[in-house]
Amino acid sequence: MMNKITYSEQETFLLGKKIAKLLNPSDVILLEGDLGAGKTTFTKGLAEGLGIKETVNSPTFNIIKEYTSGRLPLYHIDAYRLEYGGAEELGLEEYFFGDGVTVIEWSEFIKDLLPEHFLKISFKYIDNQQRSLTFFADDEHYQSIVKILN
Repeated sequence: MMNKITYSEQETFLLGKKIAKLLNPSDVILLEGDLGAGKTTFTKGLAEGLGIKETVNSPTFNIIKEYTSGRLPLYHIDAYRLEYGGAEELGLEEYFFGDGVTVIEWSEFIKDLLPEHFLKISFKYIDNQQRSLTFFADDEHYQSIVKILN
């Protein structure tokens, strides 16, 4: 586990961009935190770091948004609307074990479907600019990413 404070929206964006350069196909990142905590800003940075050209925004009403123009595809999943079921029919395993990076917001609603290993980042709102990010890495690959951020 590692904690990091970002002091601006731009710094949160750049952190996502930095992490993107370290990602491989089939990597899964879970983003936790309240609305406005910086999850989408981080994901936009991640997308830019992957070379994604499309405009990235929250997939709240679509559940899954696919961005394929970068070094690796980015699959952005918002599981909030899956709290009461329906995730089993989405074929999430194809994303988790596919050719891209999967970012999941509100992953607690699909915890039984998640892969064994992932990088979890918990976002906490401090004030208008500052965010506290806590990184949880459960295997060597994700631990190596977190070490580089220190």
